[in-house]
Amino acid sequence: MTDRLTAGLISQAAERLRPVVRHTALEPNQRLSDLLGGQVLLKREDAQVCRSYKVRGAFNLIASLTDEERRRGVVCASAGNHGQGVAFACARLGINGRVYVPSTTPRQKRERIAALGGDRVEVVVGGGTYDEASSAAHADSERTGAIYVHPFDDVRTMAGQGTVGLEILAQCGQAPHTVVVPVGGGGLISGIAVWLREHSPGTRIVGAEPAGAASMRAALDHGGPLALPELDTFVDGAAVGRVGDATFPLVKDLVDEVVAVDEGAVCTEMLDLYQTDGIIAEPAGALAGAAARELLPSSSGGPVVCVVSGGNNDVSRYNEVLERSLVHIGLRHYFLVTFPQRPGALRHFLDEVLGEGQDIIAFEYVKKNNRETGPALVGIELERAGDLDSLLLRMKDSPLTVERIPPGSPLFTFIL
Repeated sequence: MTDRLTAGLISQAAERLRPVVRHTALEPNQRLSDLLGGQVLLKREDAQVCRSYKVRGAFNLIASLTDEERRRGVVCASAGNHGQGVAFACARLGINGRVYVPSTTPRQKRERIAALGGDRVEVVVGGGTYDEASSAAHADSERTGAIYVHPFDDVRTMAGQGTVGLEILAQCGQAPHTVVVPVGGGGLISGIAVWLREHSPGTRIVGAEPAGAASMRAALDHGGPLALPELDTFVDGAAVGRVGDATFPLVKDLVDEVVAVDEGAVCTEMLDLYQTDGIIAEPAGALAGAAARELLPSSSGGPVVCVVSGGNNDVSRYNEVLERSLVHIGLRHYFLVTFPQRPGALRHFLDEVLGEGQDIIAFEYVKKNNRETGPALVGIELERAGDLDSLLLRMKDSPLTVERIPPGSPLFTFIL
């Protein structure tokens, strides 16, 4: 196996994958085009086999194994999508495999892995994060001799993912001005970057990773891969605590910019994709669109391509998605309110503090056994984000003791 990714290996992967994966659409998106003032195209990998681009890399690697390696079987770690790709490849190629997933992986993804793999694949929950599941999968590989199928840090995986870039250029008809790519461990953006730098060197390449799991940005700042001390796993498809040793130098040398996107912005883009565009995207699948609308300048120098990397979203998560979005756009706020010990204090709050179009959406005493002296957690939803200043002023002028809970506060983790 070569240790260097080339455009030639991506071409070979494309031939290997041609009868297996879908040539997904590259379609214009009017909503994002209006926001950026130029044409925005979505690469619809949410409509891929297994509803994610991950099948490209998994199948390419497994199909490249020797007969002896196939007899040993395969093992992998996955937040969900890579595992589905491995399961699909195992069933298609007649190879036995085990897929280790963290406990945070949505049930929908775990069930799909089992369904795709059938009697060829076993799903094993290994730890609370992707990195813990990865350690368990590596230990399995060392113990049993099964081939470890890496989700991003393997040239064969990256070559498969790079076929997304090959298709983008073939479909676009002109060199894109910018291509925005979700970043987890770096496999997808590495493959796309290698292809674009050889065939469209003037295209700007931007990586978008979740702010709570910005491992590539940390690696670039540090000068090499390192483990994040903390990890927000909400954007589960891109929540990787340490980027790859093989992907890092390619991103460092070939990618123009890597930006961190607030999870609330990701949720807002998820909702807009669904409500306006009719696209069901998982959080990682909304990363590129969120980065384009939040962080990129308006573009009129050619198409901007955003990769919608996956659509395996558990519908039960939409309550949290909506909550995070409303907080991000400034329509939902939380406070600790201590009411004075006198009759009518709550009525005063309702009549004198809340304004028109402002509703209480949460109310709970923090000290359930001592309501007389304990504060209450109060959630308020505004009609317009600009109404916050007047609400805060009325709170200040009232006889209440009010402490605002900012979104970055550790207390906020108990609310979401």
